[in-house]
Amino acid sequence: YRAAVSSSIHSTPSKSFIANSNSSPQSTTSNSSSSRHNSPNQSINKNNYSQPPLLPPHAYALQQKQRSFLTFGFGAGGSGPSRRESHVNVNVTPTSHDASSDTPEIRKYKKRFNSEILCAALWGVNLLIGTENGLMLLDRSGQGKVYQLISRRRFQQMEVLEGQNILVTISGKKNRVRVYYLSWLKSKILRTDGLSDQVERRNGWINVGDLQGAVHFKIVKYERIKFLVIALKDSIEIYAWAPKPYHKFMAFKSFGELDHRPLLVDLTIEDQSRLKVIYGSAEGFHAVDLDSATVYDIYLPKHTQGPIIPHCIVALPNSNGMQLLLCYDNEGVYVNTIGRVSKNIVLQWGEMPTSVAYIGTGQIMGWGNKAIEIRSVETGHLDGVFMHKKAQRLKFLCERNDKVFFSSAKGASSCQIYFMTLNKP
Repeated sequence: YRAAVSSSIHSTPSKSFIANSNSSPQSTTSNSSSSRHNSPNQSINKNNYSQPPLLPPHAYALQQKQRSFLTFGFGAGGSGPSRRESHVNVNVTPTSHDASSDTPEIRKYKKRFNSEILCAALWGVNLLIGTENGLMLLDRSGQGKVYQLISRRRFQQMEVLEGQNILVTISGKKNRVRVYYLSWLKSKILRTDGLSDQVERRNGWINVGDLQGAVHFKIVKYERIKFLVIALKDSIEIYAWAPKPYHKFMAFKSFGELDHRPLLVDLTIEDQSRLKVIYGSAEGFHAVDLDSATVYDIYLPKHTQGPIIPHCIVALPNSNGMQLLLCYDNEGVYVNTIGRVSKNIVLQWGEMPTSVAYIGTGQIMGWGNKAIEIRSVETGHLDGVFMHKKAQRLKFLCERNDKVFFSSAKGASSCQIYFMTLNKP
């Protein structure tokens, strides 16, 4: 089998602050230094960087220590002799990504975070990072610097909507749904405004309703409308984005006093016309028909003892929103939106994953303490495995196209961010 873990201590020349979403840095490990409030103009806006020098001898030894994954199964094609683990290829001076290679690469940013990383979202090519103690930006287009945007606030979940100039979050001690304006965040980085802190705070964000205790949200586009589906303690709230002059999310529908407490929410669009909320609880998975307000169960595991952990709800491609993959605990089942089993298949992870996510390559990934598994979303077949050299807890953060970001759990002192580039199967 082929195996590759790539890392380098240099980053490529900067391109722009918020670049095209299809752009990607050519570096394999960004040298993230401190998170001081330095002006990022030099690392974000200039294009006159010289080529990085050759790595000194001590840097090669440093990179050998970052080799923490072994890759199996990608591009093997079921033929050819297998390779021993000692044949892991560590590329310490990479150029551009080899498009002909079928082996994904895992790369690690050198920046260490002192507080737990809870979520992240791509803003152009750069990465917004939510932690226990604030919001930061990792400059992936420049030298990998980290800038503190908001401090002393917990960020549990976030998603960027660049077309609306907003960052949607669940944040704060009361777990409010709060929307930040990207233009305001950008001004904090570039320091282009001269407003007082009070004016900045008033113009920089707005709460969605008066909601508290939010657990999870999902943003789904239907025709030209963006819906924000929010799971609260015992209810589900749906908001719709109202463009200018309102330029905010406005209440659309509410479903309260649910029998099962929602932990995970999604919105499916059946035959491009019928909307249904699908949500996961500690007892199973359930649906809410938006037209009739009917709430019903679509899958309740019968072989489990005690509560389950719902991980992921996936509307299968090319199914008109009718077929679902529901992932919980260490398995996944295929059902339709009326609760009937659609495939006589059970997706089985090799271990209990800490995170499960559907990726734009048409695959589903599971992060366990011993390995990262990549499987086909349609069949559950294993496409490849990244084995950890030592057990570690990893958390999925975000993905776009073939880029996947995840983080290590905070150990004795810090945690780090990884990202990988997948090739479509």
